[in-house]
Amino acid sequence: MMRRILLALCLTLVASAPAWAAPDIQRWRTDDGTRVVFAPTHELPIVDVRVLFDAGSARDGDHAGLARLTANLLLEGADGLNAGEIARRFEQQGARVSTGSARDSAWVSLRSLARGDNLNAATDLLARVLAGPDFPQGAFERVRGQMQVALRHGRQDPGTVAGRAFMKALLGEHPYASPPSGTRDGLKGITRRQVEAFHRRYYVAGNATVAIVGDIDAARAHELAARLTDGLADGEAAPALPPVPPLKASRTVRIPFDTSQTHVLIGETTPVARGDERWPALYLANHVLGGGGLVSVLAERMREQRGLSYSSSSSVTAAAAGGWFQVGTQVRNDRLDDALSVLRESIDEFRSKGPDADRLALARSNITGSFPLSLDSNRDLVSYLGMIGLYGLPSDYLARFPQRIDALGRERVAEVVSQVLSPGHRVTVLVGPAGVIGADGAADTDGEDGGGA
Repeated sequence: MMRRILLALCLTLVASAPAWAAPDIQRWRTDDGTRVVFAPTHELPIVDVRVLFDAGSARDGDHAGLARLTANLLLEGADGLNAGEIARRFEQQGARVSTGSARDSAWVSLRSLARGDNLNAATDLLARVLAGPDFPQGAFERVRGQMQVALRHGRQDPGTVAGRAFMKALLGEHPYASPPSGTRDGLKGITRRQVEAFHRRYYVAGNATVAIVGDIDAARAHELAARLTDGLADGEAAPALPPVPPLKASRTVRIPFDTSQTHVLIGETTPVARGDERWPALYLANHVLGGGGLVSVLAERMREQRGLSYSSSSSVTAAAAGGWFQVGTQVRNDRLDDALSVLRESIDEFRSKGPDADRLALARSNITGSFPLSLDSNRDLVSYLGMIGLYGLPSDYLARFPQRIDALGRERVAEVVSQVLSPGHRVTVLVGPAGVIGADGAADTDGEDGGGA
């Protein structure tokens, strides 16, 4: 009864919602080969810029943490300016700047007033940071030390330990297995010269994407993109990554950890990369299984029906070279066996039968109805535009995504789920007391593997 009420409510809200106007997305390449994606918005006199490079942890090689350390050091000194001078100059223009990195990319984000003098000054300063970072030795030691401290803290958190062990067991020797935050041995071995070499190779115009959103016209956006990239070496795009391989066998990783709850992750790799036509169906299916909060299958079975866990969810990821699926929860130690049975049975049933019609309708309405809210700020929109440019997605991707979700029937969703999910090859990670999870001894919790059988 409650599910029917929720379904009816969602359908009513979506039917009565005003029509959504997709952003006017424009794209081009600069003379030096940088991809540019632009959308004008005029609600606020602000411009958001994100410059992305195919320079995420998948490019770490034998030096886990190199990509993130490089990104973290960009604002620590550039073109003769120290970190304090860089920060003050951005502040003088009322601008905010930050850096980040993940598996596929590293980026620098800028928010500035759209007014000409402020925007020009902030853009020129960002261009100096991108093209000429100094990587001062003192800053290198300090920032690397901060990352090492963060790793040590992470080893005290069972959720972090589980997540790192899961990705290593799932991806093996694939470049995506290199954790963005690095490893103990990886960070220890990185030198300043390696950071400089990483920047020279990957922070180049031919490997860059510029996303711009804000209160300017296309001519001004062309000018800004040129200002940002003119100082970069031309360079070449990073080579394509190898496809994420399918799992060849199931594996359970057990990591002893003194905690009142056992952390559980179960999942597998998928062939669905960014741009794959199966992504909307997989995204919708995941929303039904565990991505839709309290109305999802896992929340109902694990929390409402059996009281096994306060929070259970699932997620799917699509990266440049493939993706992965995972289910996660934390359960009382004395209910671990029951929880594992429910999780595995739910995944197997979902793969073999697909979602039921009522749940699918509820998930479809929820996604299409809430999608405009994910684009309601310049900061959100520039993130999406960066994704469109980085992965080469079509310009109408945002306009068509809710339409594609709305057009999906149960048969197509079930077909994609059965194609993508394996009938038996999965990784299971258990982090909890040794006697509960069946571990024989202590394991290395640096996140490399965690031991196990």
